[in-house]
Amino acid sequence: MGPVPTRRRARPPSRAGARRAALRARVAYVGRVKTHHLRTHRSDENLTREGQLAWQLAAVATDPVELDDDVVDMVVNRVIDNAAVAAASVTRGPVVSARSQALAHPVSIGGDGATVFGVDPGRRTSPEWAAWANGVAVRELDFHDTFLAEEYSHPGDNIPPIVAVAQHVAAARGLTGRDLVRGIATGYEIQIDLAKAISLHRHKIDHVAHLGPSAAAGIGTLLGLDQETIFQAVGQALHTTTATRQSRKGEISTWKAHAPAFAGKMAVEAVDRAMRGQTSPVPIYEGEDGVIAWLLGGPDASYEVPLPELGEAKRAILDSYTKEHSAEYQAQAWIDLARKLHDEYPIILDDPDRLESIVLHTSHHTHYVIGSGANDPQKYDPDASRETLDHSIPYIFTVALQDGAWDHETSYSPERAHRPETVALWRKVTTVEDAEWTRRYHSLDMGEKAFGGRVVIRFADGAEIVEEIAVADAHPLGARPFGREQYVAKFRTLAAPVLEADEIERFLDVAQRLPELGPDELAALTFTAAPGALVGLDVPTGLF
Repeated sequence: MGPVPTRRRARPPSRAGARRAALRARVAYVGRVKTHHLRTHRSDENLTREGQLAWQLAAVATDPVELDDDVVDMVVNRVIDNAAVAAASVTRGPVVSARSQALAHPVSIGGDGATVFGVDPGRRTSPEWAAWANGVAVRELDFHDTFLAEEYSHPGDNIPPIVAVAQHVAAARGLTGRDLVRGIATGYEIQIDLAKAISLHRHKIDHVAHLGPSAAAGIGTLLGLDQETIFQAVGQALHTTTATRQSRKGEISTWKAHAPAFAGKMAVEAVDRAMRGQTSPVPIYEGEDGVIAWLLGGPDASYEVPLPELGEAKRAILDSYTKEHSAEYQAQAWIDLARKLHDEYPIILDDPDRLESIVLHTSHHTHYVIGSGANDPQKYDPDASRETLDHSIPYIFTVALQDGAWDHETSYSPERAHRPETVALWRKVTTVEDAEWTRRYHSLDMGEKAFGGRVVIRFADGAEIVEEIAVADAHPLGARPFGREQYVAKFRTLAAPVLEADEIERFLDVAQRLPELGPDELAALTFTAAPGALVGLDVPTGLF
């Protein structure tokens, strides 16, 4: 087998030369940013509208500033990305269930209805139910974009509710693809700005509490609503989408995919109520009995929320990043490193009995949420659900190391999880928090922000292999950054088992023309499964 190397440092991710400089210039772009100071106010302080965060979010949504070309291009990329992962999940149980619920509801009065992924676009449903069904399809495999800072987020979750509303009222309001792109850019901007400043998980609140307000604001931009209406919708959406993080703890259930879809559905309904003149709890964030005082940091807590100045372009989408692999984002870089170790160090697998331990030195979140620091025995259980294994970095790293690859289906299969050699190695993998990786995780300098860490592989004779990785290969600063070509390839790959070739190309054509689409073309932003692809599925029945 040859000698075991005592230590080898990884080559840093490829960031050199002109590509690195260009990428840093893009991700480090800082325009005119204002900071909104957020704290609890007593009722007798009579906090003005202008002093409330919800009002400031509504101001961002109503700002008519034009979008930059690179932002428009990235919105198109993420529409393709969402559709790719939705296609890959279209036959999975939670998606089948959500789709059957949605299609049990007729098109609501006042519009043409919205499409549902997988079914013929001529069969539509009410926009809030389309947001629900498509939101579950997008999130089911945990395979679309992400932004991580004080809070975690999947800002692509904004797209299903905003698209659903656009399709429903496009003809009546003369909405175009450009209007839709503007709404999506607002959704990304607000969710990412909130995630940069306000931690929800620290107080055991699920991260979709930032999604309700962002989706409501994005719909407001799409429809050209006034600031007061969007303000009320943001407050209602926040009020109805706060829930505990138990959905991502312990035995993780199918609700994980439903939670953001529910937030999107609530955002659609909140906008509808606000348009009808109905109001929300005020001040929703700052009140004595509001979100900060009782759900977040408490009456003495304060937050500094960065928001673009009026007239400043909404560019936050460029700070987010998609996934090459179907797994929690903090696992992306570790999968890439495991694949590299598989190729470069066959000794790790040639004689696994000599291997004593594998320790991943990483950020606080990776250690405590998807690592051994969570103290969840389910993360080491071969009988755990797919949703739980998706949140187990010991499992993910083990499988990627042994296989030298990661697949959104086979890597999670019960047969794969039960392999004796996998279980044996899996239980040797642990995580520890490293302060420097935690600091880089939380950095708002996008050039140094990182989600990886250092692995120490120790053998029984005391020899070690040490490697590290900062960002995933697909990250804008990674070894192989995703561009349009990779997004298109991802769609083609994931859609191939369930869509006909002509349908794949039709959707890609429409999506890439998104900014130029007219009102009569927005309904084409969906896909129809191939004949027979949805036949024979176990469609559950319920009340509807």
